[in-house]
Amino acid sequence: MAKCEICEKGQHFGIKVSHSHRRSNRVWKPNIKKIKITIDGVSKSMNICARCLRSSRMTKSV
Repeated sequence: MAKCEICEKGQHFGIKVSHSHRRSNRVWKPNIKKIKITIDGVSKSMNICARCLRSSRMTKSV
């Protein structure tokens, strides 16, 4: 599973609990996008989560 290359966000594990209180394992995966960004005038392709992209830490190259 890919990680965000900015904040290192990866998948998390936990337990899903149904209405009848049966418990089973589940996974929460981050919203990772592979986009082209510009860093110091150089265009790069990186895996970035949607939160880092939305918070304007990076700008997309057009």
